Formats: sequence, structure tokens, C-alpha cells
Amino acid sequence: MVKSDQPIIWIKNPLDVFAENCEGGVVVQGQKIIELVQMGQTPKATIDETYDASTSVLLPGLINTHHHFYQTLTRAYPEALNKELFPWLKSLYKVWANIQPEMLSVSTELALSELLLSGCTTASDHHYLFPDQLENAIDIQVEEAQKLGMRVVLTRGSMSLGEKDGGLPPQSVVQTKEQILSDSERLIKSYHDANEGSMTQIALAPCSPFSVSTDLMIETAELAEQQNVRLHTHLAETIDEENFCLEKFGFRTVDYLESVGWLSGRTWLAHGIHFNQEEVKKLGENNVGICHCPTSNMMLASGICHSLELENAGSIIGLGVDGSASNDGSNMIAELRQAMYLQRLRYGASKITHQKTYNWATKGSAALLGRSDIGEIAVGKQADLALFKLDELRFSGSHDSLAALLLCGAQKADRVMVAGKWKVVDGGIVGKDESELINRHSTAAKKLRQLSDA
Repeated sequence: MVKSDQPIIWIKNPLDVFAENCEGGVVVQGQKIIELVQMGQTPKATIDETYDASTSVLLPGLINTHHHFYQTLTRAYPEALNKELFPWLKSLYKVWANIQPEMLSVSTELALSELLLSGCTTASDHHYLFPDQLENAIDIQVEEAQKLGMRVVLTRGSMSLGEKDGGLPPQSVVQTKEQILSDSERLIKSYHDANEGSMTQIALAPCSPFSVSTDLMIETAELAEQQNVRLHTHLAETIDEENFCLEKFGFRTVDYLESVGWLSGRTWLAHGIHFNQEEVKKLGENNVGICHCPTSNMMLASGICHSLELENAGSIIGLGVDGSASNDGSNMIAELRQAMYLQRLRYGASKITHQKTYNWATKGSAALLGRSDIGEIAVGKQADLALFKLDELRFSGSHDSLAALLLCGAQKADRVMVAGKWKVVDGGIVGKDESELINRHSTAAKKLRQLSDA
């Protein structure tokens, strides 16, 4: 037999693991998990490398299903503090209109790096700002993700309904329907990889009902079906949005979504807070997924997602950190803790367990993105793994290691593997000078502020 040139790695005897029947660890070859080792057993495969995980908690790589990478440039922005969604957006649109290509590049690099360090292996970004200087925004993001080696689903966002047409965004950041659809098709043909183990996928994502036309929503859904890609948008985040839809279109948000052909299993929505019982039922029957963004929802006082009602109706629930100007962080393991606690306020502690929260951030999030090859530790799945140590003061005295990651407030992974390759080792990104990245990013943020104040 000819020996493969891909080494076989045994991640041995984890302290705890979020999976069944692999207390003895996980065996990886190439991009895939090839064996689960039961407690006290040794692998059947001939091992080339062994990593002792006896002081680490092993999780499937966490999956972030809603973000705005560019917003890392406007964290804690003075003019946007202490505001609800609509006034918050209006105060920031005029700032974001000045983002330059190099700023988007470094903001994408920083957001992905921050996510990776928090145990996230797959990230979806919703980029919807395309002023003249940022026409190739998604190309820039693809390049940065490939450099870092992270798995991404980049959504080609859009805004076509500017202030002069009754929308929320300024005219400087909107595009015509023709520009949007043409670029959407170009990006799908250039970058979308539908194969198992794909590192880069494209989805189509008009920003929200208050920033795009009805025609664009309809034709985007048609293009997504033609090209077999997924659909994403913000929906029912605030009561203001509900009122806008009623006034502008004569529909509540879910009825509007149905009228433009978006009620399908192809669609996942960010936030999904303000639904009545009939709407929850309709979303579930049509297999529309929901990305819960707890920190952002608390920061903007938007409300609390009805996660269990939606799940019971048939919707899939996943998690997202949302933009780094409405969360001000890009930390997935921290977001799990927020999701667990916020949902407990609605449903009680016994119904929102740490296991359920882990499921939302792994299998649930994978399903939102239409992926069956990631999101769990199982033979044949992609080797996307996150390991966390419990060697900080915050964990001292903890007894259940899996629960402790969330209850005691884990912030950073010790090791992260994406597609069988170690991307984080000893709490740092392999080959990345974090201080240098912070310097470049903070310089870009200051420059953006100067351009906006000019």
C-alpha cells in the first residue's frame, strides 16, 4: 500500500468534548475527520502525529452566520452611542461612505483574526456598502480570507433605496438594481464553490426592507434560484422596521418577504425578533432560518428572538456576532454565553442549556449556511476544531468543563484547526503579528474618522 503524504493526526484524550463516543479523541487526515476514538481505546489508523489534548476542551469549530467586518473601524463611535437602530444607522452611514479599499482589507483581516482566536472556523459576512471606491469589496474580502485560511460565506449585500426614494441610506452608498445584479452574478461565477469542503461561498443579501426596492428583492431571489446560492437579509430587528414596511409596502415584514418570493429553505434572516404567532408558523413551515445576534440586540435594545417558538415551528436557529459596531466585538465563544443568558430570560434556565447553545453555534449555524460538511465532530466531516484550556483564574474551581467554557466566560481558544490545518497555536494565529495588525487597523480607523470629519 502506498502511504499517503497527508499525515494522520491524533488529537488525543481531550479533557471534555462536545460529541458522542470520542472521549479518546479525534483522528484527522487531510481536511477530514477519519476516526473517533472511544474512551480508553487507541486509533485503528497508523498515527504520524499526536497532540495531547488532556488539558483542553474540544469543540467543533464555531460558525458565525452574520457579521459586518467593516464595522470594526467604528467601534464605540461617539456619534453613534446610546441610540436605537435607525438613528444609529443614520449617524454611521455618512462615516461608512468614506471607507477606502485598504480600510476594508484591514478591517476584514482583523475581524476574521478576532473570530479565529475565539474558536470560530467559518464566518459569514454581510457587506452591503458599495460607494464608488468600494465596487470590488467582496473581491477584497475573498483575498483576505484566503490569506488567513478561514472558511467564509461572503454575502453580496446591496442597498438601492436611498433617502431620495424614501429609504434610510444616503445616495452615496446605494447602487442601481442593474449594477447589483450584474456584480452578484460575477461574484458567484468567480468565487462560489459548492463542493464539499468549500472554503469560499457566495450568497445574495439585499440589506433590509428599508434600504432596497421590491424589484431588487424579487430579482435577487430569482437569481439565487438560478445559481443555486443562498439568500440573506436583516428582518424584523426592530418595531421601526415593522412600521416602515407597513407604511412603504402595506405589509408586515413576513408578508412582505412572502410577496417577493423569499419564503424558502434557501433563506436565512438576521435577528428575526418581532414576529407574531402566525408569522412564526409561516416561517417554520417554509424552513426559513434565523440567525440570533444576542449582543447586538441588547446593545441596540432591539428585543429578544423567539428562538424556541421558531425552532418548534420548523425554523433552524444559528448564531452570529453581528457587526462590530453594534456588538463592538467579534468573539464567538463570548457570543454563546450571551445567547444562553439572554434566551434564559425568555424561557428559563432549564430550557436553554449550554448544550443547546453549542448546537446553535455549530450544527444550527452550519444548516443556516446550507452546509452538511461542517458543524460537528463526526467521521467524514471537515476537520474544523477548536480547543480551549481552563488554565485561567476564571475557571478555577469549575467541575463540568463544557459548561465552564460558557458559565465562567471563556474568551480565547488555545488551538484552532481549519480544514485539517492548525491556524491558532498556543493562543496566537500562526504567522500573524497581532501588534502589527492592531497598529494598521487603528491607523485606518483614525483615517476614516478624519475623512468623515472633513
